[in-house]
Amino acid sequence: MEIFWFIVLTFMLGIYIVLDGYDFGAGIVHLFFAKTEQEKKAVTNAIGPFWDANEVWLIASGGVLFFAFPTLYASSFSGFYLPLMLVLWLLIFRAISLELRGQVHHRLWEALWDKAFGLASLLLALFFGAALGNVVRGVNLGMVENGVSTQEPHYFFLALWNPTFDPLAQHQGIIDWFTIILGLVAVVTLTIHGAGWVILKTSSTLNTRLKNIVFKLNFVLLILVLLSAYVWHYVKPISLNNLQNHYWLWIFPLIAAVGLLGQFWIKTFKKEGIGFLFSSLFILGSFATTVASMFPILLPSTNDVNPSLTIQNAAAHEYGLSVGLGWFMFAAILVVAYFIIQFRVFKGKLDDVGYGEH
Repeated sequence: MEIFWFIVLTFMLGIYIVLDGYDFGAGIVHLFFAKTEQEKKAVTNAIGPFWDANEVWLIASGGVLFFAFPTLYASSFSGFYLPLMLVLWLLIFRAISLELRGQVHHRLWEALWDKAFGLASLLLALFFGAALGNVVRGVNLGMVENGVSTQEPHYFFLALWNPTFDPLAQHQGIIDWFTIILGLVAVVTLTIHGAGWVILKTSSTLNTRLKNIVFKLNFVLLILVLLSAYVWHYVKPISLNNLQNHYWLWIFPLIAAVGLLGQFWIKTFKKEGIGFLFSSLFILGSFATTVASMFPILLPSTNDVNPSLTIQNAAAHEYGLSVGLGWFMFAAILVVAYFIIQFRVFKGKLDDVGYGEH
């Protein structure tokens, strides 16, 4: 049952990254590339009917984590307390920016909430990328000092940064040079992803410019991906062990490579959804590669005193996992039905579906 719930959690997180990822990317596009009022409206119209529904996947993933892997939930929500609070406030500011922007028709009011929306989207992409970096790097479980565990084996706490910004330091921080690199990968990836969504859902004059921007950003992304793969192997020398032992797992990095390389032809795509498809493949392939390379570890320990949290030692009791299966199936049917209806209602271009002007 642990493996089943691990697959469910991974699937839900992957769906969340793809769906809310284009929301974040659209916010970054709104911040840097949407120049006129018409272009800004095109961006918000593209995500207006979807953004709040997409965030349900984050809440649902947290619920599955709490239910299926309570030890990991308790450990992570205490150790990552500071960044989680920052993410919460950024989500709040991003939401109220969309809702409040159209309430007062004044240039200063609109400019204020435009910046809040764009900056919150940018920082959320950066923080979620850095969060993945923290999970990949591992944490000092048990707060080991001089070979002695000073706390319970699954407890840890991280400051926002340490003085050296060294990912291999005993006293780690949320932000170091390794997590910043992965944060930048996330920012560029989601910017491309969000641009693909805007191109798919609108007929804005912004779209031609976005295709050129995506083409250029893809070179930056390629460089960052190669750099991140190199430093990941430096920080975690065993990062490729699973892929070397199980060759079928290379399907995931292959999917990511197809998605990344496909973006270089974005200017030639006749169907506007192809670019968004390739960025989705890159996101899902990259995330699946990360998960496959870590399996069965959920949160690595950077010391030799306390073991890493795995799907075995962090899972709930077998009985609880079995009972929850029935309720999950019922909820999954409702969610799938809701999203099918939503995407059918709002299919096609959304240029005429105004948002925030009531």
